[in-house]
Amino acid sequence: MIKIIGKLNYRNKTILAPMVRVGTLPMRLLALDYGADIVYCEELIDMKMLQCKRVINNVLDTVDYVAPNERVIFRTCEREKGRIVFQMGSSDADRALAVGKLIEHDVAGIDVNMGCPKEFSTKGGMGAALLTDPDKIELILSTLVKGLSKPITCKIRILPSLEETVNLVKRIERTGVAAIAVHGRKKEERPQHPVHCDIIRAISEAVSIPVIASGGSYDFIKEYPDIESFRKTTTASSVMVARAAMWNPSIFSKDGIVPLEEVMREYIKYAVKFDNHYTNTKYCLCQMLREQLETPLGKKLHAAQSTLEICEAFEMKSFYEEVTTLLETKKASLEAIEKEVNDHVEDPDVIQRAVKFDRREYPPQITPKMCLLEWCRKEKHLQPIYETVQQPLDRLFRSTVTVADQKYRSSLWDKSKKLAEQAAAIVCLRTLGIPEGKLSEEGNTLVHKRKREDREFSNHAENGDCLPAQASHKKAHFSQDVSDADTSQAS
Repeated sequence: MIKIIGKLNYRNKTILAPMVRVGTLPMRLLALDYGADIVYCEELIDMKMLQCKRVINNVLDTVDYVAPNERVIFRTCEREKGRIVFQMGSSDADRALAVGKLIEHDVAGIDVNMGCPKEFSTKGGMGAALLTDPDKIELILSTLVKGLSKPITCKIRILPSLEETVNLVKRIERTGVAAIAVHGRKKEERPQHPVHCDIIRAISEAVSIPVIASGGSYDFIKEYPDIESFRKTTTASSVMVARAAMWNPSIFSKDGIVPLEEVMREYIKYAVKFDNHYTNTKYCLCQMLREQLETPLGKKLHAAQSTLEICEAFEMKSFYEEVTTLLETKKASLEAIEKEVNDHVEDPDVIQRAVKFDRREYPPQITPKMCLLEWCRKEKHLQPIYETVQQPLDRLFRSTVTVADQKYRSSLWDKSKKLAEQAAAIVCLRTLGIPEGKLSEEGNTLVHKRKREDREFSNHAENGDCLPAQASHKKAHFSQDVSDADTSQAS
C-alpha cells in the first residue's frame, strides 16, 4: 500500500465515528490499537474552539486546546497524528475557516457535521439544520477547501427523497471535498429505525468521491466481518462505526472481539495516562458495560466519583498510583526548570519593555538586530551578545541582549528564538534612543545606506559590471543579519 504523507485515503477504511463524549483521546487511541484506520473526534462547536488557546502539554506529551475556564476542549498526541479528523459544528463559513486555521497543523483532516439531529447542534443552525440550506452548505465547504491545506469532508443524513439527497450530494461534491459520510437515516429517525442501505448505495453510484457509510451498528455490525458486509451492501468506499465501537472498540480487530473487561482495562490505562476527566471515563465505561451495569462491577463503576475510584473498581489502583506519581514527578521537574529560567531572566539589572518584533513594520532586509550591530560598530562597542531561554511548559522564548555591559530584553515571550532576539534588540535601541530601522522613521542612515547600495548594485548589474569591492564587502557584512530577518519573517 502506498502511503501519501499529509493526505488521508478515504477508500477501504474503517473509521471510528465522532460520537459526543466518546470521541475523546483515550477512545480514539484504543480504536487505533484495535485496527481502526481513521478516527474522528467528537463534534466540537466553532464558537467554543475559537475561545481556546493552543497549549503544548509537556507533562502528557499532548497538544491541548484550552478554554478560558482552563477546561481542555480538544486534546491530541503524536500517536494519532496523520489519522485524526477534527469534526466541527458550524453554521458560518468564516467561523469554520477560523477554526480550521487554528487546528489544521495538529490534525490530518477536517469534517463539518451536517447530520447531527441533537438539539445542542441544530438550535444554532448547525448539524442536521444545515440540510435545508444547501447554499450555506456549499459556502462553508468551498470556503474550507479553498482556505485550508488539509482534506475537508462532511457528514450528512439522508433527505426525505432520494432525488433531493442525490442532488445535495452532487452539489457537495462540486465544492472539492475529499469525501462525504452518509448516515443512512433521515433527520427524524433514530437508531431503532432501519438504516436505508439503498439510499447510501444510490449516493455511492452517483458521485466519484469516496462515500463513507454510517449507521449500520444496530442492524448490521456486531463483529469485524460485518463491517465489510455493510460496505458491500452500500457499495460505499469505507465504513464509519459509531455505537458498535462505543460498546466494544475491538470491533475493529481482524482477530475477533476481545473480552470486554480486557478492553475496558486498556481504555482505563489511556484515560489515566492522558488525564481524562473521570466523568467522561465513567460515561464511556458505562456505555461498554450496558446490560451489565447491575453486576457488582457495574455497581462499583456507577458509584465511582474519581479516576482513582474507577481504577479501584477494576483492581487497578497500583497502576493509577504508579502513573500519577510519574506524571507528578515529571510536572515538578518541568516546573523547577521553568522556575530556574524565570529566576534567571527576572534580573533587576536588566532593562525591560513590553515589545514584540513585527516584520511588517520594517523595510526588506532591515531588522533591529542589524541596526544595533551597526551602532555598536560605529561606537566601537563589542558586538551585541544574545542569551535566549525557553520555557519548557509552553516552549516560548525570551532573549536578553548585552550591549556596553548593560542588559536589555522584552518582558513578552515569543514563539521563536529569532523573534525573541529581535525584540531584545528593539528594547536596547529604544532605551538608547537609536533608530531601529522602522518604515515610519525618518533619517535612518542604515536604511538609506542599504537603499543606496541596492541602487548601486542594480546599476552595475544593468551595465554588466561587477559589484565594486566596497559594496561587495558591505553585502557580506550584513549577510548573517539578513538571514535572521528572513527567518524571523517566516516564524
